[in-house]
Amino acid sequence: MELKVLGSGSATPQLERSPAGSVLTVDNFLILIDCGEGTQFRMLRHKVKISRLRYILISHLHGDHFFGLIGLLSTINMQKRTEPLTVFGPKGLDEIITLQLKHSGSAIGFPLFFRTVDTDSPEILFEDEVIKIRTFPLMHRIPCVGFRISKKVSKRKILSEKLPSNFPVPYYNLLKNGHDVVDALSGKTYLNSEFTTEGQPEKIFSYCSDTIFDERIIPFVENSDLLYHEATFSQEMAERAYMTHHSTASQAAIIASKAHVKRLILSHFSSRYKSLDHILEEARAVFQNSFLAEEGQSLNF
Repeated sequence: MELKVLGSGSATPQLERSPAGSVLTVDNFLILIDCGEGTQFRMLRHKVKISRLRYILISHLHGDHFFGLIGLLSTINMQKRTEPLTVFGPKGLDEIITLQLKHSGSAIGFPLFFRTVDTDSPEILFEDEVIKIRTFPLMHRIPCVGFRISKKVSKRKILSEKLPSNFPVPYYNLLKNGHDVVDALSGKTYLNSEFTTEGQPEKIFSYCSDTIFDERIIPFVENSDLLYHEATFSQEMAERAYMTHHSTASQAAIIASKAHVKRLILSHFSSRYKSLDHILEEARAVFQNSFLAEEGQSLNF
């Protein structure tokens, strides 16, 4: 998987940082997570192919996390998309978008589906052979959820150079699924252990947007390969963070440490900070493998 950061700022507009938005690449499709104002322009700037979007996840209905959605959907429509697109978000999101479309005289020409997420209890939003998307409640000023996206263990990789050129196609799937194969014509047995190797292990990305420091989320982000966690304030502003239902850098690092994640990406920075060096230092004092979200960067894991 690959995460591309599109926005790392908080609610107050900033010249240096944009509102929330990240794109997760899973195989050949994309998942957009939050869609602050101007997200589609940053997707253009960073060469994100909008046509590959399959799912959009909105964590909550504060404007810096979804005000860019109507513009993005309008652009997708103008590109003559025909593939379905599913938007997951809190109650009311579908009503807002539908009202905007209605009063702007706009019509969507592709299959667009809205799925309301449960902001009170964890749930599985979607699961297929490749991924599982789960939510968990976050404590913020309005209903809010975090996301845990798992790319499942892939099927075994076939060592095709060891197989004969006329090896029957149906046998490939048997090998990929871990079975030995007996050729019906020759009687030869192809041992799975000799003609395949292990597939890719499970990869986990967890996303915590706006949230007060809350250790109850630890089980939901545990063992993530990459944890995205807001760090709106540094620790001297801990009281302000508590009052506004946000987190500090050290609090995000505590979550990362106790959840045994591999990497922590800090984001959603307050506009009061022109330099973020102290944010990174504060987090690394607790969890060494902490990094700042930099807009346009790609993180592979």
